[in-house]
Amino acid sequence: MGRDPRRDLLAGLTVAIVALPLALGFGVSSGLGAEAGLATAVVAGALAAFFGGSSLQVSGPTGAMTVVLVPIVAQYGPGGVLTVGLIAGAMLIALALLRAGRYMAYIPASVVEGFTLGIACVVGLQQVPNALGVAEPDGDKVLVVTWRAVEEFVRAPDWTALALALGVMLVMLLGARWRPTVPFSIVAVIAATAAVQVLHLDTAALIGTLPSGLPAPSLAFLHPGALGSLLAPAVAVAALAALESLLSAQVADGMTVGQKHDPDKELFGQGLANIAAPLFGGVPATGAIARTAVNVRTGASSRLAALTHAAVLAVIVFAAAPLVSRIPLAALAGVLLATAVRMVEVGSLRAMARATRADALILVLTALATLALDLVHAVIIGLVAAGALALRSVARQARMDEIPLDHDDHNDEEHALLAEHIVAYRLDGPLFFAAAHRFLLELSEVADVRVVILRMSRVSTIDATGALVLKDAVQKLNRRGITVLASGIRPEHRQVLDSTGTLALLRPDGRAYATTPEAIAGARARLEGAGLLSPLPSPHSRTTVQEPT
Repeated sequence: MGRDPRRDLLAGLTVAIVALPLALGFGVSSGLGAEAGLATAVVAGALAAFFGGSSLQVSGPTGAMTVVLVPIVAQYGPGGVLTVGLIAGAMLIALALLRAGRYMAYIPASVVEGFTLGIACVVGLQQVPNALGVAEPDGDKVLVVTWRAVEEFVRAPDWTALALALGVMLVMLLGARWRPTVPFSIVAVIAATAAVQVLHLDTAALIGTLPSGLPAPSLAFLHPGALGSLLAPAVAVAALAALESLLSAQVADGMTVGQKHDPDKELFGQGLANIAAPLFGGVPATGAIARTAVNVRTGASSRLAALTHAAVLAVIVFAAAPLVSRIPLAALAGVLLATAVRMVEVGSLRAMARATRADALILVLTALATLALDLVHAVIIGLVAAGALALRSVARQARMDEIPLDHDDHNDEEHALLAEHIVAYRLDGPLFFAAAHRFLLELSEVADVRVVILRMSRVSTIDATGALVLKDAVQKLNRRGITVLASGIRPEHRQVLDSTGTLALLRPDGRAYATTPEAIAGARARLEGAGLLSPLPSPHSRTTVQEPT
């Protein structure tokens, strides 16, 4: 923190200016009020910066967390949200102690892009009532609430709030293209607030302003008896906090050279932040990708920048609360609408859609599930779909091909006679539950021969299902009088084959064949014993007799 404090202090000030309207807006959207958003940005931002595993991460209230909190507020009230935050914080610390941070890297990119798109849509739709200047209708489904808000606006349209929200959104989006380093969000909010005060616009059409003085919220935690019903929401909040924070830290690493976060330490820091924030009336927090990106772009090099961001916001809470309270909600709606638009990376979505059909399907499915259900269910659905499609793809790689018999040690007549009685197949790829049944069908349809040789050196993996299916196929061939031999069985596959009784069937003479030529020699010996082939003459008896001239 002492390497380049000047740059860190400037970066922290810039991030605080960007974070102020976002903290206010996400606090209002969560249902606990603007003061809850500011408390979260200050308390969680400071603790996560100090104890977290990333030097550049900026934490606070986010749109993704707001999406999860809205139904909790609707069902349990503010006390439910504060209690859920405490439980989720404890869960995050437990995940850190279990060193679970590394496993977040296994979430497919298509699932991440899908729920990011879904979150952006939900965050945007949540702002529709404030942007239209109507009271927020009842309901916990964002699509239903949005539709009711539009119906109410159509019945009695008032364009003041809508013009204000769209103006703020356009200033932010166009300004970011023109001068990316300038915090146009605070510029737009100040201009909108000034316009309301100077022009004496109808504040009723703006659905009021923020609470005057930003009073300290009451710590209305739920009774311990209600904790059981809050475990599922707490799991959802903890999962989202872990996922979004680690993704944000990974983004920060990618934007810099030499920075690498500690995922388990990051979970620990986020856990402490989420335990402390509710004690000050704040909502659950996560690492914020947008604010973290601003922090990196403005030259931050240590935790001092994120700590400065929290300190500046704390000063604003205590020194400028009367001024902040004059910000119209429609202006904050415009800030969050612009944030939702900027969350959508069109290039990433296009690349994911063009990559494979499976990636495109997972992306769309996750995004739709986010809109229709909730974020946690959407991620679960996306992971299940990704796993199923991955298994399908891997299963298709498994093949069984007939291979020619070794011709080197036999003349043409002997080779033709062997080929009449022996057929060899090479198994490629995984032999597991998703692909094994195809082998059963293919092996069962083998033509009428006396010996089948399975070359198994290229089998990548075998599970119990694959071994049992293979055993079933061998037994069916044996009942038809066909002997099955195997060559090249890997040592790591012997246990599963032996435990299911398959290995004994593949070694009817008690021998394990290392190579296919050895298996062919063993098959020939069996055919000779059955009287189907004549014994080969010994090398010493093979002499050439010349006829007299």
